[in-house]
Amino acid sequence: MLALLLSFENVVSAHAVLVESTPAVNSTVTGPDVPIKLRFNSRIDKARSTLTLVRPDGSTQRLELDKQTPADAVASQAAGLASGAYILRWQVLASDGHTTRGEVRFNVG
Repeated sequence: MLALLLSFENVVSAHAVLVESTPAVNSTVTGPDVPIKLRFNSRIDKARSTLTLVRPDGSTQRLELDKQTPADAVASQAAGLASGAYILRWQVLASDGHTTRGEVRFNVG
């Protein structure tokens, strides 16, 4: 039983978990240029990770990842954002090979 519990703990800890975001979830930020940074609880394989911005009209834009970020973070810059509600969709590959997806909703005021 103990071995089963320990193996479950390893599976749960294998996925990258978002621990901090800029912009923060449900926050309102000033545009038109918005810095983006997501920090996770584990190292991220940036070559296989993506950030996609969903604009208020539903169109999407894939954001280029900054190369100079800590091993547990991805960052980018969203430029030319008008007022409205945005969704930042992220997909990261943790260094152990597990993919995690999520989104951060925010507003530009």
